[in-house]
Amino acid sequence: MEDVKYSISAINSPSDALGRAVETRFTEFCKNALSVDEETFTQAMKLFKDSKHLLLTNMSGVGSGTPEEAERFWFAFVLYSIKRLSERNEDEVKQGTYEKGLTLCQILRVAKINIVDFFKELPQFVMKAGLVLSNLYGADWEKRLEAKELQANFVHLSLLSKYYRRAYNEFFLTRDANGDSQSAVAGSMGSLSDYHRFGWLLFLALRNHAFSRFKDLVTCTNGLVSVLAILIIHVPTSFRKITFQDSPRFVKKSEKGLDLLASLCNIYETSEDELRRTLEKANNVMADILKRKPCPASECKTGNLDGIDTDGLVYFKDLMEDSSLSSSISILEKDYDDAIRDKVDLDERLFVNDEESLLGSGSLSGGSVNISGAKRKIDSMSSPAKTITSPLSPHRFPSPSHANGKMAPTPVSTAMTTAKWLRTVISPLPSKPSPELERFLSLCDRDVNNDVTRRAHIILEAIFPGSSLGERCATGILKNASLMDNIWAEQRRLEALKLYYRVLEAMCVAESQVLHASNLTSLLTNERFHRCMLACSAELVLATHKTVTMLFPAVLERTGITAFDLSKVIESFIRHEDSLPRELRRHLNSLEERLLESMVWEKGSSMYNSLIVARPALSSEINRLGLLAEPMPSLDAIAAHINGGLPPVPSLQKHETSPGQNGDVRSPKRVCTDYRSVLVERNSFASPVKDRLLAFNNHKGRLPPPLQSAFASPTRPNPGGGGETCAETGINIFFSKILKLAAVRINGMVERLQLSQQIRESVYCLVQQILSQRTSLFFNRHIDQIILCCFYGVAKISQLNLTFREIIYNYRKQPQCKPQVFRSVFVDWSTASRNGRTGQEHVDIITFYNEIFIPSVKPLLVELGPDGATLKSNCAPEVNRNNDVQCPGSPKISPFPTLPDMSPKKVSASHNVYVSPLRSSKMDALISHSSKSYYACVGESTHAYQSPSKDLTAINNRLNGTRKLRGALNFDDADVGLVSDSLVANSLCLQQNGSCASLSGAPLKSEQPDS
Repeated sequence: MEDVKYSISAINSPSDALGRAVETRFTEFCKNALSVDEETFTQAMKLFKDSKHLLLTNMSGVGSGTPEEAERFWFAFVLYSIKRLSERNEDEVKQGTYEKGLTLCQILRVAKINIVDFFKELPQFVMKAGLVLSNLYGADWEKRLEAKELQANFVHLSLLSKYYRRAYNEFFLTRDANGDSQSAVAGSMGSLSDYHRFGWLLFLALRNHAFSRFKDLVTCTNGLVSVLAILIIHVPTSFRKITFQDSPRFVKKSEKGLDLLASLCNIYETSEDELRRTLEKANNVMADILKRKPCPASECKTGNLDGIDTDGLVYFKDLMEDSSLSSSISILEKDYDDAIRDKVDLDERLFVNDEESLLGSGSLSGGSVNISGAKRKIDSMSSPAKTITSPLSPHRFPSPSHANGKMAPTPVSTAMTTAKWLRTVISPLPSKPSPELERFLSLCDRDVNNDVTRRAHIILEAIFPGSSLGERCATGILKNASLMDNIWAEQRRLEALKLYYRVLEAMCVAESQVLHASNLTSLLTNERFHRCMLACSAELVLATHKTVTMLFPAVLERTGITAFDLSKVIESFIRHEDSLPRELRRHLNSLEERLLESMVWEKGSSMYNSLIVARPALSSEINRLGLLAEPMPSLDAIAAHINGGLPPVPSLQKHETSPGQNGDVRSPKRVCTDYRSVLVERNSFASPVKDRLLAFNNHKGRLPPPLQSAFASPTRPNPGGGGETCAETGINIFFSKILKLAAVRINGMVERLQLSQQIRESVYCLVQQILSQRTSLFFNRHIDQIILCCFYGVAKISQLNLTFREIIYNYRKQPQCKPQVFRSVFVDWSTASRNGRTGQEHVDIITFYNEIFIPSVKPLLVELGPDGATLKSNCAPEVNRNNDVQCPGSPKISPFPTLPDMSPKKVSASHNVYVSPLRSSKMDALISHSSKSYYACVGESTHAYQSPSKDLTAINNRLNGTRKLRGALNFDDADVGLVSDSLVANSLCLQQNGSCASLSGAPLKSEQPDS
């Protein structure tokens, strides 16, 4: 059982000789390869020396695990960090010392690391070296480092560059109609034209000068579409692929000719008003930077404008002439060099330089964002901050539509479609409570209309601050950039406010129907409930626009709530907003999984304030670790912070600077040492996770208990009866969600490892027992860490030949995998009297298994027994346990739950073959009188006793034949087993292999965590 040991090889043993050799190589890297100045080198060497021991003891956990590669990664991390952090503290001092500014791309080229791999490994450095960075650069180092923002920006630009290239190639030729090649960029650029490059550089200038802080995906897409409009107007007509007269893409026309902007808006789902404003900014940027005088297009006589309605358009004479194009490109290049000179940002020009070796291939964000574009998923962009792909949400593209000349769906086009919902459904709503909502607010014990509107104003101002709060502006920003920020923030505040009022009204109506009363004082006077609703509304607005600079959990920090608080309204929010687009539903689903898997278990989570009431036996451990959350900051404190002049309230500051578990984005840490009364979930307060996994129980027909009980005091008796407190009810429901999510992940690992159903039952039973009887093992940890240990423990007790390396190797192929899960597990050595260690630290999963997990769980493992007899009795829900009696009110041990079929479902263990049920929303179209004879359902053959291949041949013959058949297929007699659209939409996604391609065929060497 305890024979697994993590032995550190000699190369990882810190020694003076090895340390000096590494220092020498780092010196050569800085001075010879990068030629950094003396001051930069001094700072870099200081950070390197302070963190050198971390490199030497963690080489196997960086990159592929080879010492040489680990060094190169560490060198790049150190230089990136000191350049990023020092420039913030000594901006004025260093004003003249960055003439040859060091960019991230320069560092990576010398280190021979591509960008994708850099961002994959950067969280390891942030996590391991967090304390060192905090000591050197202050408590806010992580916020200033902006590692996650930079990664999200890279993902967005990767998508935008592909989007731009696809659109450009649709409209323009690389050679003119006479066969003369337009000057191509030298080197590896191939056929990429100067026109294409000019457009991308103009887009970057627009981002730097007009968009300022808020470079969200929707705004940037509007910028690209405005650039396309400029190119269409100015690029010589001999390079056009299309003609406006007969093109199905340009359908918006007037008596004066083609309405260019309206047609582009129709193609790319943009707002015409937004596009006109963005085009005006782009014209101003060209006038300011290129020093060219614009003139109204209606006054210009040029063949480029033939057939175009020129009203409202601007034309720059000779802009694309050969004599001036190269000069314009050079000016834009210099402008961009000046913009990034003092920053260690990405050189965003590389996206049109085709530097594949530097860009890298593979995926970021836990396998969900595929940079190479081969298997890009729409779900991956549902949030810039998303680090896992939801295993409970299907990957499904919207139906392609070519009827209006629209391109096939992409992450960018899907984001624009979602933004259209916000623009057309939410924006037209009033920015104040409706008469119906005002009625509910006035029917409380006291009129709370003013309280609701004041709170909404303060909280949304905190989430979407204007430039007046002292946010930094980059050097060289045009004067309208700050105004752009304020306009952007005001628009987002209004969208979130209108969505909040809309859903709040729907909730009030539903709650009044449940209670048969209109007085909802308990709910509508609850501060935490309203902040959760405002946070959820704001998060959906941010997710719609894909905002890089405000990644989750920013809304939690700025509203003063915790992840556990937000989890109480997610399901209800989805339920009461029927028009919510699928992508935003998926975003909320993925957020809830992030909350369940780790964020609610972190230090400072309000879940512990309920758990200490529901499980008094855990109070000493919770208090010893200081896990309890502080109360929310008052509304007045938040308002004072917004208005300035006072220090930030504690909950609005950056959370703890010590490395968080898994190096993941963490929920706000508001820790206190004594018990505070907090709010817990209501009985049957289901979540999207719970709804999906219990969809087969058909529980939608009954009304839910009052929403007010979800926000009651933990010590208050549950209104539903049963003698439980609200804390006990809420924790039981929370634990049931945890177990259902665990069941999904256990099932995925069992299928991937090709283990027996008996092993699956044993692992699930063990997880249940740990959650019930060893709950503290989950504290400050990720549930996958417990699941992986359970797999190995069950394998050992079952005498199964399964190594930890094999488990981790296969876990890396799971869609939710993050390397930090098995590389960094929280350990408090005061509970383990081994090796003389003290304090708290993060260790690899095998160390955790041997030193913490086994001593605690060994009695439970023994109970499972080699023959499974004990398992059968323990997992029977009607049998009471005699040993290790469960805490009062804890979930009963039950067999592995029945999960809905995956959609798409893998039907071959050795091949990537999947089947998916037909969505009911498509059924009417498919079985219409004109088309139903073309389709066959699963389980129905075209002829008796035919093989599948002959069936498909027969179907193809019918489709390709000239004879029209009107015989209807029999959909009534076939046992098709159609699955409802809601179940398909919320069932399991297919497994992804993209992030593990590099590990294929890796030999199993020693019993240590995979790197």
